[in-house]
This record gives sequence, C-alpha cells and structure tokens, in this order.
Amino acid sequence: MTDNQLKVALAQIAPVWLNKTLTIKKIEDSIEEASEHKAELIVFGEALLPGYPYWLALTEGASWNLPINKQLHAHYVRNAVQIEKGDLNTICQLAKKNRIAIYLGIMERAKDRGGHSIYASLVYIDISGKIQSVHRKLQPTYDERLTWAPGDGHGLCVHPLKQFTVGGLNCWENWMPLPRAALYGQGEDLHVAVWPGSLHNTKDITRFIARESRSYVISVSSIMTTHDFPKDTPHIQEILKKAPETLSNGGSCIASPDGKWLMEPVTFKEGIFYETLDFNRVLEERQNFDPVGHYSRPDVTKLVVNRERQSTIEIED
Repeated sequence: MTDNQLKVALAQIAPVWLNKTLTIKKIEDSIEEASEHKAELIVFGEALLPGYPYWLALTEGASWNLPINKQLHAHYVRNAVQIEKGDLNTICQLAKKNRIAIYLGIMERAKDRGGHSIYASLVYIDISGKIQSVHRKLQPTYDERLTWAPGDGHGLCVHPLKQFTVGGLNCWENWMPLPRAALYGQGEDLHVAVWPGSLHNTKDITRFIARESRSYVISVSSIMTTHDFPKDTPHIQEILKKAPETLSNGGSCIASPDGKWLMEPVTFKEGIFYETLDFNRVLEERQNFDPVGHYSRPDVTKLVVNRERQSTIEIED
C-alpha cells in the first residue's frame, strides 16, 4: 500500500458491559483481527471500555441519593481505566507489535484529578505503542453529567499518520464548532468521531463534518443489546425492566472529503469493517474550499485554544 493510502478498521463491537478486564480482552482480539487484515488504524466507540452508562435513563438517574445509582456509579468507577497504573499497557504492546494506530474510547479514572471522578476520554496510541493524547470530553451530554466529569482542552491534538493528519472528538463534541475548528487549524484531514451508538447520531453529522472540513470522517459506534449485559451486573434486573432490546444499533460509517459516503452506516451488526482512504482526495477537495487555509480570514476571526491540563492543585516541592 502506498504512503498516500491508509487502510482503516471500524470496530463496531459491544463491550462486556462494565467489566474492564473482559472488555480489554475483546479489544485486544479486535486489534489482532484488524492487523491480520492489514489495517493501519483501528477505531473503537465512545466509552467502550468498559461501557456507556445506560442505566441513567432506566433507573431514575437524577433521583437524589438513590442507592441503586450510587452503587452502580461505584461499580463503574472501579471498572474505569487507570492509565497511570498500566491498564492500557497490553493494548499499547499490540499497537507496537502490529504497527497499528488506535483510537479508543475509555472511561478514565484520572489520577491528576484525585482518582475518583471519571472522564469520557478518547485515547490515541501510535504505531510505536505510545499514548500520544488523551482527550477528555469537554462537555458530557444531558444525563451523562450525572456520572461523568467535564474535561479540558489538553487532548485537542492532531497526529501524523502516513500522509494524513488525524484528530478526534467524542460524541456530541462533534457538534461543537470551536473544538472542530481547533483540530482543523492544526491541519486535521482525517477526523475521527466516536459514539456509543446509534444511527441517529452518525447519519447527518458524519457527512456534514466532511463537507465542512473537506476531510475524511470516520464515525464509530458500539453495539449494545440486552443480551450484552452480564448477569452479574449490580441491579441487573432493575436495569432490564425498562431497557429496550437494542440500546445502541451501531451506525458506523465513513464520509469522503466531498461529503459523500465511502462506507454507508452499518446498523444492527457487530463486527470490524474496513476501507482504504486515498489522501489525494483531500487535496482535490481543498482546491475550492479550505476552512483554515485559503478560505479563512484570521485577521477578522481567530480561535484561542487552552490546552493546559486542568487540576485543582499545583504542587511546588
């Protein structure tokens, strides 16, 4: 494959819900499978490790001091990822072994914020197995705020990958014009949008971002049905009482830089889906529109981005 081509894998899989260890194993298996298909980038959905907090919409999540929500939250935090403790080490090793880059949605239990709150983070691991960025979702959406903390701009980064410059955002962050512009301004031409699911999230925004940015856009969602809830999940019967059979139906897809589908949304199907991207298509579409290049006016409008990692303390020893 030439340097201007990139083979990508979209891992539309279900987590072993709220089980960090078993979900990591499933992610590792997906990386190995994608590598066998010669993929150079694999993308997983938002919060896949260890899963999206579906219970909030099913258990009166906003009720104050309700024991079920406190207990499920504690279980969630215990199964969240602690990067500093090496929870992603085996995944990084697979990236290095197979020379494959990875975008992975995790629930991060952040040590630099005390180690008890959790963040919906998008992790980029390069082909040498190094974690190059951890982007904490800037604004959790609606009921997500009952269990996720708001992030910061530290992870608003882009990364070189062959001839491409890749960046990513979590779920409804993709609707936020200024974070998109922050990535465009750094040269992004391959945009990764990760979602918990479903088609209603991906069918419009994927093509819209592609047309706005004249970039490839990869949207990856998870699959989640009632059959994917482990039987030993705390309060599982209460969760299942109101749960529809399908909670996330996928909708993973790819739009080309002209906004047309390269891979139309795939729904109700678990699997890994592959396409090859041609960087020359980016250059062709930037000929008549480039939002941060020849079709911009920085003398009139300009964005200021704060990429400092936020913390409540600054220690001087």
